[in-house]
Amino acid sequence: MRKKRVYKKHYQPDIVHDRVNVGRFINYLMRKGKKTAAEKIFYGALENIKKDTQKDPLEIFDKALENAAPLIQVISKRIGGANYQVPKEVRPERKFFLACQWIIKAAKAKKGKPMAAKLDEELGELPVTYLNRLSDALCVFGRWAAMKDGRPEPLWQPGTT
Repeated sequence: MRKKRVYKKHYQPDIVHDRVNVGRFINYLMRKGKKTAAEKIFYGALENIKKDTQKDPLEIFDKALENAAPLIQVISKRIGGANYQVPKEVRPERKFFLACQWIIKAAKAKKGKPMAAKLDEELGELPVTYLNRLSDALCVFGRWAAMKDGRPEPLWQPGTT
């Protein structure tokens, strides 16, 4: 039996900036169908970024999405009766979805401020937290690769280039 055909989704851009990725981010931010509330939160965060940094907030938003997006993921592959974790490149649609979800989740985890302020802080802090997360991931991956090759030392240490 043939598989069902998967049709490509067409997303609507947002009203203010006419960009699809902003519209999708607002849709991910939306809860219980309240799109205007999600738009107020997102545009309020962009205004805060513009006041604080005097730069284009959409460039900062794009940079934050790019920094938060994963480059590789591990999938389980069965070879000869054993399961191996094999690194694989992440599809662009999944990269965008995961980056949005991680940014929103990190902003929601902060307490004591309005959501627009928390989202503004998260988008501004992302390059620093991304570099810390990347160094941890590379360190773990280096240890795994060294153990697999039989070498006693990891391939990469944090803080070295």
